Amino acid sequence: MVKIRLSRRGAKKRPFYRIVAIDERKQRDGRPLEFLGTYDPAPNPERLDLKVEQIDAWVAKGAQMSPTVRSLIKREAKRAAAAAT
Repeated sequence: MVKIRLSRRGAKKRPFYRIVAIDERKQRDGRPLEFLGTYDPAPNPERLDLKVEQIDAWVAKGAQMSPTVRSLIKREAKRAAAAAT
C-alpha cells in the first residue's frame, strides 16, 4: 500500500521534512515514488509547501495519509481560509 508521509532531512537538531508518496514497507528515508511537498517546522511561522493536486491524485488512487500529514494539510487549509477572509 502507498502511504503519504514525512521523510526527515536536515542536520542534527535542525529537522526539515519532505512530504512523499512511498510504499509503506520502505524505510522512512527510502526512495519515494513522488515528492509532494516540504515542511520546515523551524521558522516562526512554520513553512509548508504542498502540491495539493498531486496529493489528491494519490489519495484518489488509494494512498493513505499518515496522521501527521493529515493534520498538516488540515492546518494549511484553515490558514488559507483565514487569509482569504
